[in-house]
Amino acid sequence: MKVRVRRLSRTLCAASLLAVGLAHAQSGPVKLMVGFPPGGGTDAIARILADKLKDQLGVSVVVDNKAGAGGQIAAQALKAAAPDGNTLFLSHDHTISILPLVVKNPGYAPQKDFLPVAGFATFANAFAVSGGTPASSMKQYVEFVQRQAAGQDTVGVPAPASVPEFLVKVIGQKYKLDLQAAPYRGSAPMMADMLGNQIHAGIGSVPDFIENQKAGKIRVVAVLGGVRQAALPDVPTFTELGLAGFEDAPYYGIFAPKGTPQATIDKLSGAVATVTALPAVQERLTRMGLTVGYMTPAQLASREASYSKTWAQIIQASGFKAQ
Repeated sequence: MKVRVRRLSRTLCAASLLAVGLAHAQSGPVKLMVGFPPGGGTDAIARILADKLKDQLGVSVVVDNKAGAGGQIAAQALKAAAPDGNTLFLSHDHTISILPLVVKNPGYAPQKDFLPVAGFATFANAFAVSGGTPASSMKQYVEFVQRQAAGQDTVGVPAPASVPEFLVKVIGQKYKLDLQAAPYRGSAPMMADMLGNQIHAGIGSVPDFIENQKAGKIRVVAVLGGVRQAALPDVPTFTELGLAGFEDAPYYGIFAPKGTPQATIDKLSGAVATVTALPAVQERLTRMGLTVGYMTPAQLASREASYSKTWAQIIQASGFKAQ
């Protein structure tokens, strides 16, 4: 009788553990949303991670490009998604930290509507010139613009009211140039115009520029921050060039809808940690210009809050008013 009771107890325990496991299992497929068009740096990064996350989660992971409004459309879709772990949002700082500071009603509040899953990298913004621009350094670009009528030029940026747009203004002030930002709907169309020599220069993330830089089609002449980038060791920083105050590096992270169970967040975060520790993934992301480093949900939340505070002060000092 005692043997039967023990067997029954073990059976019930195993069934209970199986039920818990199934409850926490990914019901997939997972949709990994990106707020920009295919072909840009963020899209490429998402596809690298999605390819490996499917192995960790045991379900397909599909990149869903919901481009428009600097990532607002994707962020709004995340807010409306079921909190079941099947819809995630891979984003950099612009949509999560900057847009809520420059848009009165973006349709979402990151700290209220989203849960951080994991951070996985930081990066630097960079200033690049098109192949048809007769400049191979920041100094030569400044001299080129000074020779233009009234010292004017247009600089492409991947989204309106973005960090790159604010940088256009700051760089213009530093070098006493009349630089005007030309906002695009993502880095891919901006890059198309740079490759076609429709604009002389652009500001975007190093991942946006790195492949065309390697191919010799554009020239990155400076990167933001105080540390040179491993992918561009010969390119000086703006701090070296005398433009300090932008050392707080932007970040990449993955977010889930508010209300997603903690067990699901933990599972997803662990999968990101495993994937970003893979040497092949680290090599590909580093080659793209990222500084790879896993952040827990709490660390990503802290990073986002710190970055938002820094840029709130910069934006306020610039006199920009939320639109």
